Amino acid sequence: AKGAVKINAKDFDADQLQRITRRYTAELIKKNFIGPALDVPAPDYGTGAREMAWIADTYLAFHPEQIDALGCVTGKSVGQGGIRGRTEATGLGVYYGTREICESSEEMQKLGLERGLEGKSFVVQGLGNVGYHAAKFFTEGGAKLVGVAEYEGAIHKPDGIDLAALMAHRKETGSILGFAGATDLPTREAGLEIECDILIPAALENQITSANAGNINAKMIVEAANGPVTSDAEPILHQKGILVVPDVYINAGGVTVSYFEWLKNLSRVRFGRIEKRFEQAAYDRILSLVEKETGRPLSAEERSMAARGADETDLVYSGLEETMISAYHQLRETAARYEITDLRTAAFVNAIDKVAVSYMELGIFP
Repeated sequence: AKGAVKINAKDFDADQLQRITRRYTAELIKKNFIGPALDVPAPDYGTGAREMAWIADTYLAFHPEQIDALGCVTGKSVGQGGIRGRTEATGLGVYYGTREICESSEEMQKLGLERGLEGKSFVVQGLGNVGYHAAKFFTEGGAKLVGVAEYEGAIHKPDGIDLAALMAHRKETGSILGFAGATDLPTREAGLEIECDILIPAALENQITSANAGNINAKMIVEAANGPVTSDAEPILHQKGILVVPDVYINAGGVTVSYFEWLKNLSRVRFGRIEKRFEQAAYDRILSLVEKETGRPLSAEERSMAARGADETDLVYSGLEETMISAYHQLRETAARYEITDLRTAAFVNAIDKVAVSYMELGIFP
């Protein structure tokens, strides 16, 4: 479900935005549309941890008796009951999912690409939270950023764009245009048509339509945004042999980690707090046995690195990685079982199958 206030946030100051957000929350509460066991919002376009904190505080004012009230909304700052790793979750999920797809020899062979993410070129549309973090993790994973499209225009640099330098340039000048060594393209839409292995639309919906689908020069389109490819564009892309990785799967990192945050709020304990020191002590004992048997003492740095227990960020990253990897293989299995040729249909069928099985197991009551 989606819900929003139709305004341009740039036209209002922080005090006005707070009043708007709290009033919106109050109306949701009065209509019984929000609650930790009812419906749990999370940030999207134009909002972030600040607005989520306002929502949580407003809900707490109405329901001070609820011990799990902080679970009414996710995407909060850590200090307000949020979880470490939530900020980068969607972009990180895009990275984990795409990396796993690129590890499939079968998928890569169809696209005429080598197995693995390393060395592949990519273009990102949108340098907001999702686009920036996706680009960051892709480059750290060995992929090459060759193009960026933003509100003010698009740039192309075939030998690779330094993301940190580009962000610094944009902060200084207010634009990605004019970046050293890059070519400014005539329109921002032209950024979508740059030749690359992976295109990541991470801005708004309806960016690839029947009007420009024929001009797309990527091997894969990874829908980091919601609905960037229109329904009439997708058949054109399939006909061109382009793999479309659907939003319903690939941008689920944010909602996945929101679920982890919700669990944290219900349990009222930080991930890793209970087990971290126990794990560290157990690993330390194992290392001591290794030193004894081998006669080779470990340095303090080696011991610290090997014996470290998992903290909240480690566990969130691990849980997100497992979710994205296992979900992709579920899509592959569903596609093979029903002879489905595209991942979007496979995702829908997989979801419907789960609902159907649940209904069959539970029966009908009353």
